[in-house]
Amino acid sequence: MADPTPEPRRPELRASDADREHTADLLRRAAGEGRLTVEELDERLDIAYETRTRRELEQLVADVVVDPRLDSTPGTRGFTVRPSVSDPGSSWIVAVMSGVDRKGRWRLGRLCTAVNVMGGSDIDLNEVELADEVVELRVIAIMGGSDIRVPEGLNVEKTTDFALMGANGVDIGDMRPNPDGPVLRLRLFSIMGGIDVKRGPKLSRRERREQRRLHRH
Repeated sequence: MADPTPEPRRPELRASDADREHTADLLRRAAGEGRLTVEELDERLDIAYETRTRRELEQLVADVVVDPRLDSTPGTRGFTVRPSVSDPGSSWIVAVMSGVDRKGRWRLGRLCTAVNVMGGSDIDLNEVELADEVVELRVIAIMGGSDIRVPEGLNVEKTTDFALMGANGVDIGDMRPNPDGPVLRLRLFSIMGGIDVKRGPKLSRRERREQRRLHRH
């Protein structure tokens, strides 16, 4: 006679901080592609940082990615490499007594120079398209500054780092996370200014607050 006692239900797999960050990255990417509005993004990010299980995280992105299981590794890169003769990509980013933002989907040329004179630029490479396997970004800050965001998985070579009455900071962890992958060469020059380079997407104030709360608990 079969045992009538039902088999106890297995508990759902708990989500880790890395799982939450990865889901947040997928949501930001979906918003950048126009799949979510700003209001929907904020609402889902709030839920993502409070979610306890991986199943709930998968439900948050089920309608904005083809299959969340195909992109389930935290830190999956958002940048691409596509050489093209007809489209050389951006070669200049200029901020003179003003500010410039480059983010979302845009194309970085093989050699790009960012000039900041009494102004500033925010250069986000997390969703960028690289014009070649090796690209070079020269950043000049004169009485100005620049914030640069480097995506996960992109190798970085800092070939020049010059600062006079200013400071440059590069905080990206592993410089070569993918030895066989594409390379970004950085040349940094600052005079009475500063250049900061960090890895990963820039978090909103709300996301930083949620991140601190998670780490405390």
